[in-house]
Amino acid sequence: MSFSGKIKEELSKEVRGARHCMIAEFAAINSFVGSIAASKAGVALKMTTENKYVSRKYFTLLKKAFNIETDVSKKTSEKNHETGVNTAIVDSKEDVLKILSALKIIKDDGSLDDMTTVNEMLFMNTCCKRAFLRGAFLAAGSVGDPNKSYHLEIVCPTMERAKQIQGLIWDFEIDAKIVARKKAYVVYIKEGAGIVDFLNVIEAHVALMDLENVRIIKEMRNAVNRQVNCETANINKTITASMKQIEDIEYIRDSVGLETLSDNLKEMAYLRIAHPEANLNDLGRLLNPPIGKSGVNHRLRKISVIADNLRES
Repeated sequence: MSFSGKIKEELSKEVRGARHCMIAEFAAINSFVGSIAASKAGVALKMTTENKYVSRKYFTLLKKAFNIETDVSKKTSEKNHETGVNTAIVDSKEDVLKILSALKIIKDDGSLDDMTTVNEMLFMNTCCKRAFLRGAFLAAGSVGDPNKSYHLEIVCPTMERAKQIQGLIWDFEIDAKIVARKKAYVVYIKEGAGIVDFLNVIEAHVALMDLENVRIIKEMRNAVNRQVNCETANINKTITASMKQIEDIEYIRDSVGLETLSDNLKEMAYLRIAHPEANLNDLGRLLNPPIGKSGVNHRLRKISVIADNLRES
């Protein structure tokens, strides 16, 4: 199962909070997978989704928040009986009016409100904002495999809906951006810490711990890689410098002989040839008396200058 699937399975099993929180979560789910259709009774509320966890939560919230029970039918494809379209229909006029009234969709004059966005009266409280975002993610959200990259998104049909969800995420001080994708608008979070905070907001605590474990392992692996790369770079730097120093020493030896060097430079030259892999600190400790890194570097630079002067002449 994908990481998104695990999150949605977790969210579908939990029904938390007071009735107003359940209504906020139901409103979010309904805004993505619900529709109002004509029926023999006049009007019906219809839910259509391919995700079994969405239909499970929709059915549960209908029962818990509105005391309404309805059947969920599933139409499977011929190729795969595990997948298909789940549909639930509430066609009792009394039940439909009860739901539409709770969702603030019916105006005082009996007409239907513009459903471009969800009425903000449904999530005035912080707990209801959490519930609404939980329903929005369950219905239209996804998270990429955290082992590969950090990416959470909620796909919205309109810019107005996207801005509404972005605003709610901002209320929890989480950075969320919007990008247009074909005919939809995507609210997304790219930072791992932001995704962790979002999962905490929607109370997906098991998934949150799974993501944190992945982040810890990735950070440890990255830290080790940085250390190895740094040490490798230092080794390469030492080898490159050593090869140039030995080249200079051998040129002096073959041109005029190392005996022409002063005692301290001659000692340094023989040590460098004998220990080509040693760094400057190691070379300094091999001298008698020992000297520091800067002293070794100074002597090797003087040898390099002598070699360059010989080459020019």
